[in-house]
Amino acid sequence: MNQVKPPKGQQINIELGEKEAEGIYSNLAIITHSPAEFILDFTRVVPGVPKAKVYARIITTPPHAKMLLNALKENIEKFEARFGEIKINTPNQHFGFVPPKGTEKVN
Repeated sequence: MNQVKPPKGQQINIELGEKEAEGIYSNLAIITHSPAEFILDFTRVVPGVPKAKVYARIITTPPHAKMLLNALKENIEKFEARFGEIKINTPNQHFGFVPPKGTEKVN
């Protein structure tokens, strides 16, 4: 895996503000891209509410998007090694809210 690491001996100080430390909850991500960037919009979908608000938008370069993908994959593997496999309810489930069984609308 190709990961960019700071030169040996170099430290990066990362500041985490009080507001950012609280975090946000998101159950839907919308990902778009152009030749120059990836845009990740994190939203929250609530059952019965037809509108969702974007709570955070991350804009990054294609190489950084791929490094994020690799970092997530590595961390999911570590998580599952420690706590067990993360189950996804349906094979075609996308990132987002899935209504409980029996509440789907039938047309």
